[in-house]
Amino acid sequence: MTSSTGASAPFTVRYVGGPTAVLETGGVRLLTDPTFDPPGDYPAPGGGTTLVKTAGPAVGAAEIGPVDAVLLSHDQHADNLDHAGRAFLDGVPLTLSTESARQRLGGTVRALADGESVELPRPDGGALRITGVPAQHGPDGTEHLVGEVTGFVLSGDGLPTVYVSGDNASLDVVRGIAERFGPFDVAVLFAGGVLTPLLPGAFLTLSSAWAAQAAEILGARQVVPLHFEHWQHFSEGGDALTEAFAAAGLSDRLRMPKPGGSVEVAAG
Repeated sequence: MTSSTGASAPFTVRYVGGPTAVLETGGVRLLTDPTFDPPGDYPAPGGGTTLVKTAGPAVGAAEIGPVDAVLLSHDQHADNLDHAGRAFLDGVPLTLSTESARQRLGGTVRALADGESVELPRPDGGALRITGVPAQHGPDGTEHLVGEVTGFVLSGDGLPTVYVSGDNASLDVVRGIAERFGPFDVAVLFAGGVLTPLLPGAFLTLSSAWAAQAAEILGARQVVPLHFEHWQHFSEGGDALTEAFAAAGLSDRLRMPKPGGSVEVAAG
């Protein structure tokens, strides 16, 4: 699969908050990791430190409208799927996620293995292809602690090629995806430099500096970050991302979303 160089169709991101956004491409509407609860506390899996949500969504679940599918990086952490997010899944025709999520959630959840693709019909008669790609939610060898996670690649004739990272903290994983699918028109990178006592001192998602490196590795023309604010364990926010991309000479690629607002990225 190659990048849709020269594609003219726009790619739009409407930012809800945290990891949650509505992605629109080729007339298909997708929602990433649904989180619609108000601020509150959540017990961490395994009885670890409580996760604290500091802000509610800028767009409520009832305002989202119909979506064709949910891209769920994983279900085991409340900052990627909270209570209202779980309820939202009941009303969508398809949720693409991990095998672990399929087993736990059931319903319309479908596991999308690495390299496996599904095609969603577009209003123009074409199709949007969604392909599962790896994600690593922490340092090497920690999946037994943090759980299974997945990312996604979006592509189609005349559409931009888009990488949606999910909660990935490995630049080696990014390199592998770039070699297989890149270069990319757009990278939707889950950042925030997550730190928790589960793995002291280890980032569980991309830091801001790593996000800038990932943009270079992917050959991404434009980057829209998610998962960098609204939870207490996100250690690096929007200012850190802006500074990191500036330091890397990539400020022109960074498209910082504002809660409730939309970012439109032209592919060509």
